[in-house]
Amino acid sequence: MKKRILFAVLGLVIVIGALAAVKALQIRAMIEQGKKAVLPPETVTTAVARVESWETSLSAVGSLTAVQGVTVAAEVAGKAVEILFTPGAKVGNGDLLVRQDTSVEEAQLPGAEAQVNLTRTVLARDVEMLAEKIISQADYDIAVANHQQAVAQRDAIRAAIGKKSIRAPFGGRLGIRQVNLGQILREGDPVVTLQSLDPIFVDFALPQQELSRLRVGLPVRVTGDMLPGLSVDGRVTTVSPLVDAETRNLRLQATVANPQEKLRPGMFVNVTVGLPVRNKVVAIPATAALYAPYGDSVFVVQDDGKEKGGKVLRQQFVRLGERRGDYVAVTEGLKEGETVVSTGVFKLRNGQPVVVDNRLAPEFRLAPSPKDD
Repeated sequence: MKKRILFAVLGLVIVIGALAAVKALQIRAMIEQGKKAVLPPETVTTAVARVESWETSLSAVGSLTAVQGVTVAAEVAGKAVEILFTPGAKVGNGDLLVRQDTSVEEAQLPGAEAQVNLTRTVLARDVEMLAEKIISQADYDIAVANHQQAVAQRDAIRAAIGKKSIRAPFGGRLGIRQVNLGQILREGDPVVTLQSLDPIFVDFALPQQELSRLRVGLPVRVTGDMLPGLSVDGRVTTVSPLVDAETRNLRLQATVANPQEKLRPGMFVNVTVGLPVRNKVVAIPATAALYAPYGDSVFVVQDDGKEKGGKVLRQQFVRLGERRGDYVAVTEGLKEGETVVSTGVFKLRNGQPVVVDNRLAPEFRLAPSPKDD
């Protein structure tokens, strides 16, 4: 019985050993085959690193303010008897917005007009009588004063009527109505806000060390989340003569066109001031850069040296600079004329064979303008 068990165990060991030997031979064969295997080349799109002249610019965060903005208010006390504007509408200079009750002044005006006519007639008669020396100079002076006083009284009533006709001091767009029909307005009570939106001011600040490069007339580009994919151009119109003592920043103001009124006072925007000096940079598509914590790199396409027309990749670490549109500047690590992979760099590796096919290569632009869908 013991011999049978011993023979069974021995047979089992022999079988396991044979299977292990066969498996080891299979694995070794697969390894050797893998070493000899050649992966098919990857199809890539490419772009040539080129030297371009980019304008120098300064960036800042700005705030929009109206060229003219005011809260229209009542000049004198009175009851609002007519509201003649629509909230949010555009109005012109001098348009009537609110009419206050002028019944008392209008009742007083005919009497004032009659007094003016009476004093004018008396004055004309006194002129003739003074020439004939029928009245004294003192009587004539009293007639002149009475006439002037009557005219002043009439003009005061007319001015009171005019002040109770609240008008737009300039053209612009109205805000939310703050008055109701029949409301008793006191002096200074708000009626509605009025903003002039085209053009519009952009207020921003730059460090004091940039003062020597700043002047009135420099071009300005304004972007923001209210203008997705778009920008608005303008000019620097004011350079403040004062520097903020706390921040050491210089305040500037630019004026930009706003015909569609997409820019509104109070919004914050990104401001780029273009300087007259231009820098030469080596530019490549931004999608050609492989960004990594240990350093950015690109894949340079070069001849493999083995077969005619064969291409292989060389991973080159670079230092990247400013980005403009679809391009990024390379400050170190790449020369003009070198060909780099322009898309899909995340799936590539150093030394990988490639085939160049630019038929489906995207179009790269310095100032892309997305189309509306």
